Amino acid sequence: MPRAATVYTCTSCGYESPKWLGRCAGCDEWNTLVEEVVERAPRRRPPVGREARPLADVALADAGRIGTGLGELDRVLGGGLVPGSLVLIGGEPGVGKSSLLLQALHLIATAGRSALLVSGEESPAQVRLRAERLGAVGGISILAETDLAVVCETIVASAPDVCVIDSVQTLHSPELSSAPGSVAQVREAADRLARVAKGHGVTIVLVGHVTKDGAVAGPRVLEHLVDAVLQFEGDRYRFLRVLRAVKNRFGSTNEIGIFEMTDAGLEAVADPSAAFAGDGESSPGSVLLAAIEGTRPILLEVQALVAASDLAMPRRQATGFDRNRLSMLLAVLGRHAGIALGSSDVFVNVAGGVRVDEPAADLAVALAVVSAQRGEALPARLAGFGEIGLTGGLRPVSHAGPRLAEAAKLGVRALVVPAGTAGAAGVELRPADTLSAAIACAFSP
Repeated sequence: MPRAATVYTCTSCGYESPKWLGRCAGCDEWNTLVEEVVERAPRRRPPVGREARPLADVALADAGRIGTGLGELDRVLGGGLVPGSLVLIGGEPGVGKSSLLLQALHLIATAGRSALLVSGEESPAQVRLRAERLGAVGGISILAETDLAVVCETIVASAPDVCVIDSVQTLHSPELSSAPGSVAQVREAADRLARVAKGHGVTIVLVGHVTKDGAVAGPRVLEHLVDAVLQFEGDRYRFLRVLRAVKNRFGSTNEIGIFEMTDAGLEAVADPSAAFAGDGESSPGSVLLAAIEGTRPILLEVQALVAASDLAMPRRQATGFDRNRLSMLLAVLGRHAGIALGSSDVFVNVAGGVRVDEPAADLAVALAVVSAQRGEALPARLAGFGEIGLTGGLRPVSHAGPRLAEAAKLGVRALVVPAGTAGAAGVELRPADTLSAAIACAFSP
């Protein structure tokens, strides 16, 4: 039998020490040594090399995806769960991670597959109480355990098609002296579960805690070990939730899933544009954005507020939009459009809790800021999209056709777009080649 031992490894330079040190002797960094298990087994014979073969000769295994029964979740995963994969899902407390996966397990079990839930945070009675509310009781097996060795042996013995572990931070290995949730414990749990998933063809879904910055708690190696990392976003005080893929080895990372939190659990939103854009009257600082998330066009409302500042350095705050890019847009507005905002606080918000990262949102954000600065509302049901360069010019963006079609479906009357954008029936296009020209087009009747 191999003899288990623990060493302390520096996460910065890889230096190993038999005991913990506050300062690494290899790189002089502080508090970088973490505990990990090292198994030293006597080698009986020298290793023998194996012959490599062409990738084209490798036969594809019969590994059809496992549908979760939730269309939005399958969309983000790229068509469903891949057998033998390891998926990590993170999100704020109370956002609905456990409810979403409990519903998915129930639908998977209803489809005739075996499903196992390993609960490290709730007792079986507590899980049953929540499952009764969600209507997701039948077909799910449950194990309330936090010992990593017991969990791995149970998964191997029961061989479920899909196993959900809620959460990975609660698992602990007795071979490590550190507390559950520490860097060493999380890394050891992820490594052993990955070997179980790959070696026995079991799809394992890990629920992960997040830090105050919204990142998955634990070592960065946790995200490298898994096949997919999903982020469940949303405010517990809002009814809409957004699921997006941060990493996906078997699909795109551009797709998002949109859910609505109800008393009976999470339900897919059939028409997200209507939920996010609204149909209220136009007001100063509000403009519609025809955005693209993956392959799905979505109409969003961008809001801005400009107020005189009494601070030496005015505030620039953004929710759902990159703050650094907002600072760049404000500089371009001041230099090329004559909109002076150096003494004003500027706040930008994408309504509904959605985060937009694509450059096509530049024009909508700039128009919302100008509207708020002037105190003048844009024409009703006006939308825009386009990338703004540092020279003040507008650059065309991809997927213009689906953006225009979605805007026309939601009753948008006019769109401010980069010059050269092809039109669509039922929507008035106002093309512009510079930011100044786009502002003039937007505020014309």
